[in-house]
Amino acid sequence: MESLKTTLSTMAETFHTRMNEFQQDLQRTSSPVTTTSLAADFNEFKKFIISALTTLQSQVELLSRVMDRQEMNTRRKMLLFHGVPEDKSEDVSARITSLVAENLNLANFSSASIRSSYRLGRSSGKKPRPIVIKFNDLAVRDKVWFAKTKLKGTGVTQSEFLTKPRHDAFLAARERFGVNKCWTRDGYIHIMAPDGLRYRAEWLPDLDEIPNVTLTDVVKSPVQKIAAVTKTTDCKGIASCSKRPIRK
Repeated sequence: MESLKTTLSTMAETFHTRMNEFQQDLQRTSSPVTTTSLAADFNEFKKFIISALTTLQSQVELLSRVMDRQEMNTRRKMLLFHGVPEDKSEDVSARITSLVAENLNLANFSSASIRSSYRLGRSSGKKPRPIVIKFNDLAVRDKVWFAKTKLKGTGVTQSEFLTKPRHDAFLAARERFGVNKCWTRDGYIHIMAPDGLRYRAEWLPDLDEIPNVTLTDVVKSPVQKIAAVTKTTDCKGIASCSKRPIRK
């Protein structure tokens, strides 16, 4: 999918470059009749190509979002554990079971609660790789997730197993709005924006719809205030529907 996006972007760039060259050639043509005819044909062709590229890019974007949501749904019962010491002969499930039993105080949790577990990526020898845990039951997964604060001081942390687009959006949100203002839940990125409202996002473009100004600044400008409310409450498009401002 990413390669298809890159190909489309390259096609669009090449098209605009060639069209600009063609326009320059037309301007140098001496015959007014020929120039007029070619210019008309060129404009029609240009409109058609731009329309086709725009439609194709929109379809690819829609398909990407559908696939991303499906992939995120398959990860619903998964969590990542970071900072768990690693050795070659380890039993990952047993290690996580012991970690949960010692720190999270969850009754009836055992290795049977874990469907599968594995280290993510290749070992670099510098730091332990994250552990992917898939639980048998969603309720157990949620109990482990909401007890994550009990791991404070252990050197081990938890995170949701986000898809790459959502992970990139989460990192960008933390950089834009602050680490303490962003968190994830059920695969969505939750953001406490400067305007005092909480927003929910899924992908990078969603972040552009979130006002990065304080409530005082918004009140000073009625136009900005109306625009912000429209963007976050109008659900005509996919991007706008992915954010839900929640008043505290």
